[in-house]
Amino acid sequence: IDYEGKSRILKALAHPTRLSLVCLIRERRPCVKVMEEVLGLSQPNISQHLSLLRNIGIVEAKREGNQVCYHIKNQMVLKLLDVLTD
Repeated sequence: IDYEGKSRILKALAHPTRLSLVCLIRERRPCVKVMEEVLGLSQPNISQHLSLLRNIGIVEAKREGNQVCYHIKNQMVLKLLDVLTD
């Protein structure tokens, strides 16, 4: 069992902004512009959090035209979100 990796995921999700981003990404697979509008955060702030989430392997980016949209890459995170939202 990779306790180190699981710990990094839990630490990332423990931040309110990252948790809200991950929940939004799960619901909509949004592009950064939508994240800005829905969460009321600046693009640099969102990008910083998304970078950490990408590096840990929680989310993945996909270019769609001139926008970058995100989806959940790690299926374990979906299970964690299910538990947290019950």
